[in-house]
Amino acid sequence: MNELPTLPATHVCEQARLSRDARFDGLFFTAVASTGIYCRPVCPAPAPKRENVRYYANAAAAEAAGFRPCLRCRPELAPGNEQWQRGDHVVARALKLIEAGALAEQSLDALAARVGIGARQLRRLFVERIGAPPVSVHTTRRLLFAKQLLTETALPVTEVALASGFRSLRRFNAAFAQANRIAPRELRRQPRAAAGAALVLRLGYRPPYDFAGVLAFLRTRALPGAEQVDEGSYARVFGPANAPGWLRLSAWPGGEHALQLQLHCPQPTQLLGVVTTLRRMFDLDANPQAIADTFRRDAVLGPLLARHPGLRLPGGWDGFEIAVRAILGQQISVAAARTLATRTVQRWGEPLPAAPLPGLERLFPTPAALAQADLREIGLTTTRAATISGMAQALLDGRVDFSAEQSLDAFVARWVALPGIGEWTAHYIAMRALSDPDAFPAADLILRREAAPDAAPLSTKALTEHADAWRPWRAYAVIHLWRGASEAPSPARRKKPEATA
Repeated sequence: MNELPTLPATHVCEQARLSRDARFDGLFFTAVASTGIYCRPVCPAPAPKRENVRYYANAAAAEAAGFRPCLRCRPELAPGNEQWQRGDHVVARALKLIEAGALAEQSLDALAARVGIGARQLRRLFVERIGAPPVSVHTTRRLLFAKQLLTETALPVTEVALASGFRSLRRFNAAFAQANRIAPRELRRQPRAAAGAALVLRLGYRPPYDFAGVLAFLRTRALPGAEQVDEGSYARVFGPANAPGWLRLSAWPGGEHALQLQLHCPQPTQLLGVVTTLRRMFDLDANPQAIADTFRRDAVLGPLLARHPGLRLPGGWDGFEIAVRAILGQQISVAAARTLATRTVQRWGEPLPAAPLPGLERLFPTPAALAQADLREIGLTTTRAATISGMAQALLDGRVDFSAEQSLDAFVARWVALPGIGEWTAHYIAMRALSDPDAFPAADLILRREAAPDAAPLSTKALTEHADAWRPWRAYAVIHLWRGASEAPSPARRKKPEATA
């Protein structure tokens, strides 16, 4: 069982706070006993006296101790700390489920049952390791999102309550006032967006962040009709078809460590889920320092890291969509797989009554649609078509899923049990649908070639053994190696053919 991370050492927190080091944003929070407020380490307010400072590993712990969020640095804009959700520890698995909205729909008893322990024990572990019980973690997450919506949009307070997961306006008002010492309506005296317009939200990250690199990866795989990727933004439509939403993600103007999300979402209850999906898809909660510490001294990855220090793990919008595209991409080029995926969308994707954005007029097909489809119509072999239809039916039957609490090994074992799906495909799906940082499709020829010390590619077994040194960030190694292969070869790479001549 993997150990959970801990709060950075006090001297590290102190130095980061005094220097306002953005690399530590979201990795801890600073609470000030004399004011009763907690802040991000990048807060621009004058630094408080050391004797008044308390450090907390997360916002929920600070609020559980009685502190309220700062109105100046706005803790709701801090990137998350994905390290708390990494590994197989029951707390990490429970945190993943809370992030996926489990406590919005289920009781604490049901959450505890999903991770295999009792509710009392889960609560004790959370208080001991996180500093706050599961329900407090869930509530803090919702209230911080509500605070962002109140500050940055003109959504009615009733819709803000729904968007942040509260079914009762009275309960929302009471919870918000208790946490922030201010009523929701008092926070919104000068709304920044016109009512009825698309919402504009900031999605923060820790630098460095190679947004251009993520866009380049997604651009070569973009599906016309469902998504658009240009040099500076990602856009997509999402369902349901009778009330579709749309979004566009781009860099925040002025160089702030954030992305700008333009979002039109007809159903307020979808808002938090959309933002959570985008944070995962664009890997906004990664800690590049921790990844760099693992790769920096590696003979292969060190030079790649130096060229692209902010490279992230590009995820996917939907697990089923990624699974279909992974199967389509077996043993063919990215361009060929994209052509087949585009045909799939055009043939079985649900058309929208009106395109919310030019060129975006279809939703990706559902599992029910492809389970019954004859995919040979788009040029697939009988075997490949059967693999996709069988996988879609397996999802409908519950034999496989994308649930957040399962380990990488358990996920891979269930998926490779399906006909036509091997280790490469299962790990690729885990890498992009679950954003598992340690997923590793070791049989990939490009990886075996790029990681080789000479011209001959490594065997799958040899690469797997070599990649043990890259844990728990093997998926990031994959992205670095794929990007390195797509760029002009380095001098070291150019010597390989000469050595074998």
